[in-house]
Amino acid sequence: MKNYLKDYLWLFSIAGIIVVLDQLTKVWIRQNLMLGEVFHPEFWLSNYARILYWKNTGAAFGMFQNLSGVFTVLSLIVSGVILYYFPQIPRQDWLVRLAMGMLLGGAVGNLIDRLTLGYVTDFISVGEFPVFNIADASISLGVVVLFFGMWVQERRKAQPSQPDEAGAGGSDRAESTRLPEEIQGE
Repeated sequence: MKNYLKDYLWLFSIAGIIVVLDQLTKVWIRQNLMLGEVFHPEFWLSNYARILYWKNTGAAFGMFQNLSGVFTVLSLIVSGVILYYFPQIPRQDWLVRLAMGMLLGGAVGNLIDRLTLGYVTDFISVGEFPVFNIADASISLGVVVLFFGMWVQERRKAQPSQPDEAGAGGSDRAESTRLPEEIQGE
């Protein structure tokens, strides 16, 4: 039971930081900008990045508009799956665990908006890329970290096991290349 608490504390810490940052920035945007208003923190950056208050009733980056109900249900399902599977991820697979925290934080951050406002507040506008928010960025980066973590896992599994220092002699090598006894008897 104590291990589950440690596991969930780690998950909720990562997700919690993301949710707090996401919600604080969204509240600031809604209180300080009118819908569609653009804020340029630095004039020289305005061609590349700006703050733009936008309402999103679709998925991340404005895709699939007017499907907020579908994405509410999807966020609940994804959150439930993460909560169920997280304790089963080995602690040494910290990249996968980090990714799960990022995905949960992003899903919950946007879920809060959908449940309380009926839409998601987007505000980060970079170049010609669709407007997004911290939760969207967390989900996107979480997917990248997840795939990288899975790749690292596979590479770790594919590496042949190295003999330890004590058994570095030739006998261990001969042992490891011998056929199993069931096959030798045939």
